[in-house]
Amino acid sequence: MEHHQKTGTRVSKRQLDSHRVHLRDYQGNDIPVVGVGRFRIAFKDFSGLLRLVVVEGQRPSLLGLDWFDALGLEVTGINCISNAETEGLVKDFAEVFDGTLGQYTGTPISFSLDPQVAPIKLKPRRVPFALKAKVDEQLDKLIAQGVLEPVDHAKWETPIVTPVKPDGSVRICADYKCTINKALQQHAYPVPVVQHLLHSLGEGKVFAKLDLAQAYQQLPVDDATAEAQTIVTHRGAFRCRRLQFGVSVAPGIFQSLMERLLQGLPGVVPYFDDVLVSADSHQQLFERLRAVLTRFQEAGLKVKREKCQIAVPQVEFLGYLIDASGLHPTTSKIRAIQQAPTPKNKTELQAFLGLLNFYNMFLPHKATVAEPLHRLLSTKTPWAWGHRETAAFNAVKALLSSDSVLVQYSESRPLVLACDASPFGIGAVLSHRFPDGREAPLAYFSRTLSPTERNYSQLDKEALALVAGVKRFHEYLYGRTFDLITDHKPLLGLLAGDRPTPPVLSPRMLRWTVFLAAYHYRLIHRPGKSMGHADALSRCPLPAFVEDPAPASSLLLIEDLPAAPVSAATVASASAQDRTISRVLNWVWRGWPQGPFASEFQPFATRQHELSAHRGCLLWGDRVVIPQGLRQRVLEALHVGHPGIVKMKALARCYVWWPNMDDAITAWVSACQACQESRPAPPAAKGHTWETPKTPWSRVHIDLAGPFHGRTFMVVVDAYSKWLEVALMPSTTTEAVIRVLRGLFATHGCPDVLVSDNGPQFTSGTFERYLLGLGIRHALTAPFHPSSNGQAERMVRSTKEALARLDRGDWHERVAEYLFAQHITPHAATGRSPAELLMGRRLRSPLDRLHPGFAVAEPPGCANAPRSFVPGNQVFARNYVGDIPWVPATVVGVTGPRSYQVALEDGRLWRRHIDQLRRRVGDLDTTEVPPTALAAPEETRTDGEAPPTPPSQTASVEPNQAVSEQTQTTPLAEAPPTAADPGELVPTPPRVAPQPQRELCGPPDLATSPRRSGRVSKRPTYLKDYVVGQVSLLV
Repeated sequence: MEHHQKTGTRVSKRQLDSHRVHLRDYQGNDIPVVGVGRFRIAFKDFSGLLRLVVVEGQRPSLLGLDWFDALGLEVTGINCISNAETEGLVKDFAEVFDGTLGQYTGTPISFSLDPQVAPIKLKPRRVPFALKAKVDEQLDKLIAQGVLEPVDHAKWETPIVTPVKPDGSVRICADYKCTINKALQQHAYPVPVVQHLLHSLGEGKVFAKLDLAQAYQQLPVDDATAEAQTIVTHRGAFRCRRLQFGVSVAPGIFQSLMERLLQGLPGVVPYFDDVLVSADSHQQLFERLRAVLTRFQEAGLKVKREKCQIAVPQVEFLGYLIDASGLHPTTSKIRAIQQAPTPKNKTELQAFLGLLNFYNMFLPHKATVAEPLHRLLSTKTPWAWGHRETAAFNAVKALLSSDSVLVQYSESRPLVLACDASPFGIGAVLSHRFPDGREAPLAYFSRTLSPTERNYSQLDKEALALVAGVKRFHEYLYGRTFDLITDHKPLLGLLAGDRPTPPVLSPRMLRWTVFLAAYHYRLIHRPGKSMGHADALSRCPLPAFVEDPAPASSLLLIEDLPAAPVSAATVASASAQDRTISRVLNWVWRGWPQGPFASEFQPFATRQHELSAHRGCLLWGDRVVIPQGLRQRVLEALHVGHPGIVKMKALARCYVWWPNMDDAITAWVSACQACQESRPAPPAAKGHTWETPKTPWSRVHIDLAGPFHGRTFMVVVDAYSKWLEVALMPSTTTEAVIRVLRGLFATHGCPDVLVSDNGPQFTSGTFERYLLGLGIRHALTAPFHPSSNGQAERMVRSTKEALARLDRGDWHERVAEYLFAQHITPHAATGRSPAELLMGRRLRSPLDRLHPGFAVAEPPGCANAPRSFVPGNQVFARNYVGDIPWVPATVVGVTGPRSYQVALEDGRLWRRHIDQLRRRVGDLDTTEVPPTALAAPEETRTDGEAPPTPPSQTASVEPNQAVSEQTQTTPLAEAPPTAADPGELVPTPPRVAPQPQRELCGPPDLATSPRRSGRVSKRPTYLKDYVVGQVSLLV
């Protein structure tokens, strides 16, 4: 049996007798004795006083033989663990300890990749020459183990990084943060909290730690995951068939697998690739180890023998030293903190406090002691290291020592949470209470107060300490009964869990009371001097500060009892005292007198045959007649739930009556404040129309629309023309609105009136000054009444509907398409399009092309009529190969509307455009078709009168030059040469029969004699009922 060395520090010298006891060790050296005392010992069923000898120094504790009989212990022999037992365990599970890479036998691991993220392929990174051989060695090893598989290409390719291990070897890791980590969906399994794992060990006395070799790479992955994990090196790409380090979801996947695999084993705590096993004895430890190794063997997992620790009295796990007495900080971390140099700047101070925070739960009042150091980290505080900071720095280093110990959490031991507050911080200590009454700490908590919290009263600071401590240790306290200790006695009347909540509390204190009501606790007052480690103020080595005394609390409890409901006895008593009801009751009993009756009796007289009396109460049918003194209480009872006038009347008519009861109910509901505050809005008033403007752009309405599909628009409407402008807004600030309006005013001018709602961008001083500088009157609509700006609101709705229907193009294209349609469409209110009213013209649109008169005819003489040739025409063709630009040729065929095939004199065939052909001089061939021959026949005259024939056209036509008068398709000769071309001969045009034809556009030298127009003259139809005489005109 072992006893921790710190036991002596909890024994006061006053409890010891100066009895002389001489002790010597095995080597004969004297052991100095402090004293001997009798102490109460509790062990299993035993509880009594036993003799204890206390010595100086740190020595292993010995259990005397006189304790064995008292405690019921028996010595059956030496129980030691030999190497043979450990080696036997390793031999029995040789497959787990063989040093090879394991392979998990369960379902392969699969990743969930975001399909919207495209695969990423990166180039390999260069490997230093000094590491290339080591990298090749690791690659060959992983290929041999089946972790890597060479591939030619993959969708994902991730470069590797090669950190160097302490032994000089390298580790192959992939930089997945730049590839698949961007597409991985996070694993739902959370990483466990270290403190929770440590406290779940229980009270072990012997320990073992197992380390899985290449832990992640023992888990196979499916094909899709293997391809996503592909790495690229200087030797090419390799598909990873096992789970890799660096994948963001790998820790959660591995931790969840380990916890499922080892679930149900007591004293076993897995944390990634480390597994800690604790037990009360060596035999129990080996039983638990065999259970763990059996599950590893069945799952195909293997451990690294060199890193395993089996059957050791203490073990270092997750930065803490664990032994039979609890948790300790490790020696290396203590040395790093105690030997830390004085910080020279904020960066070094942050590094020191970060190292200190690792052991935050060992530091009982760190927040208060280190408050000057935390204050230096504020951005508002300049760096100034003085005596106060030096004292705090040395004090906070002294808080952590090798004697610091935290006991293990146990569900069977009572919990005690002691909380305290100072002007700068709050702290809490969670402890276990042992059977002998002592309290051993489980964890410490402290933090500094915020600037707002420092202004709290001392009462609120102490209450804040309680609430913060309960929140910090929620996992330990919730669902258990615990003692909540405070040194501030006024809190007992406010936050005690077994007392009713005071009716008068501040909102903050009321919130904390509701929060603490979820826990089962006993609030206990303990004076500050006996708070021990929880009293941060009394133990703080900093210069003493005076604590503000707790203000005296005076609570005045006023209880408002609800009035008893009105009963029949109450009505009977009040009826007897009511002057009117009492006389009516007398008449009901003894008979009604002859009229007439006074006005107050008239309602009863008209109902005299329906009135009755029962037990002193007057009834009208089944309804009780309420006397004057009780009517207000009855109205209050009827109005419970605020049913409204109609329903309250209906309810009253089922039970009670008195004269003018309906008027009284109406007045009561109308005077109810709650009913008035919750009544619906009055009927909407008839809309007031704006004055119709006289000119365009004299009054414009603006409004903001959105967010609509993530976009915000500003809508501007001209009240006269209904012209709409919609602008996409990058923001809704005043500056953005002014920027849009400035562009509109530059196009359309400044309006006389601008109407808007009461948005902050329209009511700002900047916007008002902008409009005032332009001379624009700003009209604001009524707040929360959108219909007052109906022009803009209606356009906002129309714009949203139209943009929702348009699904082509980006937003700018949609807005432009909608605005163009709005500008050319006649408005229902005006009957004309906004463009016509604003600009005085119709905007040309693609719809205008539907009208046959859309095409504009070319003016006469604006263009030369195209020339044409027929086979056999003698021409000059353009020559592009020789020195002569034009060579004689003959047209032999038509190859297109403006191209011909010509034959040269040497027989060669060329293809030339009409612009590359000229009529040959002296050619009297008349087969070339002039453009005028293609004109349409003249309109047929309807008056029966033939057009006059010029004398020059009465000659007969030669047979070889005759043309058909019906078809009008005979080609004519080309036009004679002009004066600009005197070298050419003018061929004589053939004689043809006179044909009426239209005047066509042509060269100016094709002069024709004046003739009468062939247009048909018709009598206007509107003159068909009139006789029109001949009118002579003098010209």
